[in-house]
Amino acid sequence: MKALLVVDMLVDFIDPKGALYIGSVAESLVDNVRKRLEKYRSSGDMVIYICDRHVEDDREFEMFPPHSLEEAAGSEIVASLAPREGERIIPKRRFSAFFGTDLDLTLREKGINEIELAGCVTNICILYTSADARALNYEVTAHKNAVASFNPEAHQFALQEMEKTLGVNIL
Repeated sequence: MKALLVVDMLVDFIDPKGALYIGSVAESLVDNVRKRLEKYRSSGDMVIYICDRHVEDDREFEMFPPHSLEEAAGSEIVASLAPREGERIIPKRRFSAFFGTDLDLTLREKGINEIELAGCVTNICILYTSADARALNYEVTAHKNAVASFNPEAHQFALQEMEKTLGVNIL
């Protein structure tokens, strides 16, 4: 069985006024993630939203500006990709969706052994989530147009690293 993980499609990353706006690629990313959502929803496969949710004094802010603060508008999923009833939302405070969350337990309880990653940022949360997923023996897929970064070179590097080092299926 498989699941789509929609990673950090949040106002702070997608909206031009967001704290960590990924740039003009955001618009096409939303369209491409929407297409992946439609495919998974129409086939009845599981959809899980993975969402950055930080506390005010989060140590991550030593490296990045404050973003996706709990209860703040920037931490909301963009309206055009809103979850449907029954779709799970898993908050995370670190790059990997597996670190300090119940994602692995959730997937195993549902018999999921294959995941597809969609969202942002390719060279950060997508890359580290894929590394942990592969270490946990999940089959992982990512469509190169359904993930994005604010840095095109880092995006390409991450796709190559995911494919060549981690064995992620890049389509």
